Amino acid sequence: MQREDLPIAGSTFAPLHNAAFRSIWTSTQVANLGWLVQTVAISWLMATTSASDLMVALVQASTTLPAFILSIVAGAVADNFSRRLVMIAGLSLIALASIVLSLSTGFGFVSPWLILGLGFLGGCGFALNDPAWHASVGDILDKRDIPAAVTLISVGYNMTRSIGPALSGAILAFLGPLAAFGFAAVANLAPLGSVLQNKWHVRPSPLPRERIATAIHDGMRFTALSSDIRAAIIRATLFGLAAISILALLPLIARDRLAGGPILYGILFAGFGTGACIAGLSNRVLRKVVPQEWLMALASIACALCCLSLAFTSNPIIATLALVFGGAGWVITWTGFDVWVQLASPRWVVGRTLSIYYACLSGGIAAGSCIWGTVAQSYSLATSLELAACALFLVGSLGFVLPVLLGADGDQLGSEFLAPQLALDLKPRSGPIAARTVYLIADESLETFLSHMRARRFAMSRAGARDWTLQRDLRTPAQWTETFRTPTWMDFLRLNHRLSPADQEISELLFALHEGDRPPQTDLAIERTTDAQSVERARFASVR
Repeated sequence: MQREDLPIAGSTFAPLHNAAFRSIWTSTQVANLGWLVQTVAISWLMATTSASDLMVALVQASTTLPAFILSIVAGAVADNFSRRLVMIAGLSLIALASIVLSLSTGFGFVSPWLILGLGFLGGCGFALNDPAWHASVGDILDKRDIPAAVTLISVGYNMTRSIGPALSGAILAFLGPLAAFGFAAVANLAPLGSVLQNKWHVRPSPLPRERIATAIHDGMRFTALSSDIRAAIIRATLFGLAAISILALLPLIARDRLAGGPILYGILFAGFGTGACIAGLSNRVLRKVVPQEWLMALASIACALCCLSLAFTSNPIIATLALVFGGAGWVITWTGFDVWVQLASPRWVVGRTLSIYYACLSGGIAAGSCIWGTVAQSYSLATSLELAACALFLVGSLGFVLPVLLGADGDQLGSEFLAPQLALDLKPRSGPIAARTVYLIADESLETFLSHMRARRFAMSRAGARDWTLQRDLRTPAQWTETFRTPTWMDFLRLNHRLSPADQEISELLFALHEGDRPPQTDLAIERTTDAQSVERARFASVR
């Protein structure tokens, strides 16, 4: 199995030295506690008001489906507008959903479909907030602190997961659902206030905003051409589809297999959160001892064993211990995937890659909730858990087939590209633009040149080049011509700003192989049509 260890910062708690991160992280834990109290209350309320196992499982799907639908658009918005303002919009939706749910419960207007609808509204808030918040981590902190920050975010959530469910069970048993929903409504206002109070510096782009449709297209193209991000997304989606069986079916396990009430359900949920919290706090040590790919495989196996234990046991103590291992596997896996995507993404596109990642894994979680709920209703709860365990064993082996290899430390940075001087006065939307670079390559350097050109094609296409080609002159075989197009002049400027230091190093290697008296010249042309048959003519302006 190939591996690429994640960079390890000096301390898991180092990001908390940053005031903005500390404030938002702390307030987020308050909101997490409220959200978990609300989630447990909703799940139990659905289990007691609906006879359908599928409706119970759909509680998880209702909050994750919006991320599948909206995250890609939200990521494009986060990369083109203020991520802080996007977070404010998302957090406002979450708070609104909690307030309406508590008011509806207070006035007696609760129904299964209303519960799912408000869960969907809250999920829309998360779809906006999560990509912007996780992308902002790289703006607030240094890159070396990103793994620790992602771990802290996961640890914080799972720390509250170990407290929230038990607290929710007690509130449900002694005070009722209204008190649980009221507590959540107040708690969900905390991060909104924190983000409103804090601002952080974001490196400004020298270029104007992209159109949303173009930004989405560029983000999807970059993701599709990035093997590391693509592998992480595929594996995260499949893991989410299989592992969500634990949480989606947990109310049914507490009610049917263990014959318990809301307090037992809260205890089981707390066991899951405790395991997640322990694994999060020890994640840094584990990454030092165990290669990351092996650690991810072991985490999937832990979740699979948790499913099998829940399928066969009727003892609450054994079930709680099994959930401790399941929670540990859950947080190790999600932390690994999240850090992989963060570190493999340049800053110009990180919001979009994260949003595509969240959209796919949310789609997997939503689909898994439906699948395992349907299997439990059509066959049995044990059958559903057993099949989920088999799926998790398969997911754990994917590291052998789809490994993730991280790039160099500087790959998140763009270039300080200076626009060339032109004889024509081009507008940002002028185009299409054609670029042509000619190289003179000796026969003994040909294999090295072609190897660098393969990397060049990948880098240029990922940054936005269209119709990239490499041509060899038939009369002068030593002459090779690289060509590509961009739709507009602004797209050409964006492409060059997006090239990472590693991408620019490829250009330097190619220039070193050039045998001409002068460095390779790049000619730029704007395409024009002269008749109805779209015959294209070009006027070239030579630039160094």
